[in-house]
Amino acid sequence: MNTDQYVWLLWASAFLIPWALVYWWFPVHRRAMLWASLFTTPFGLSEPLFVPEYWMPPSLFDLAENTGFDIESLIFCFGIGGIAAVLYNLLSQKIPQAVGTCARDHVLHRHHYKALATPFVVFIVLYFFPWNPIYPSIIAMFAGALAAILCRPDLKQKTWISGLIFLLYYAIFLAGLEWSAPGYIDRVWNMEALSGITIWFMPIEELLFAIGFGMYWSGVYEHFTWRQLKDGASHTAKV
Repeated sequence: MNTDQYVWLLWASAFLIPWALVYWWFPVHRRAMLWASLFTTPFGLSEPLFVPEYWMPPSLFDLAENTGFDIESLIFCFGIGGIAAVLYNLLSQKIPQAVGTCARDHVLHRHHYKALATPFVVFIVLYFFPWNPIYPSIIAMFAGALAAILCRPDLKQKTWISGLIFLLYYAIFLAGLEWSAPGYIDRVWNMEALSGITIWFMPIEELLFAIGFGMYWSGVYEHFTWRQLKDGASHTAKV
């Protein structure tokens, strides 16, 4: 039996543990977590764009190898989406609240949906260049984060700090992956097709992905739901 067969499943599922804990202990953030996770989960269906060009993880029923799709990617995207949306709010003790009518009428908000669509447009344009698909993904998320900041300057601090917080959060999980399955990254990631730059054992591409993902998805909930961050009287109060 392939000893790596269930590593991807266990690692992806591990992201659900902090998700469940935060969801349980902080009811005020449940709506944002569910909303973000439901939006990020379908991106797991993009796995064929990255298999085998970026990596080739052994998966349940050998789906990744045979089809490019896998169940683990859906679990992974669900787990990281909800946490990325609320990490900053948790640490800063902020709560998303409705934006006033005057704020909605601000001239910058005329470009609201353009800003949110930016990463998708950028990815499609850059994907067809002769390079690994992880690079247009990273650039697209950074572009989306920048567009979001230009449209919602009030979320600038959250966007930048969230990228760094999620980087640390994601790096801890990468460290756990390497600790629990030594050499897994070298065996599964297509290192020859990447830059070859690593920090410790972590490919720089994974770390850049974490920063970009944390930056972009940290503010999408506030954009779509017309909310702004306010100090919360009680982090556990229900909305």
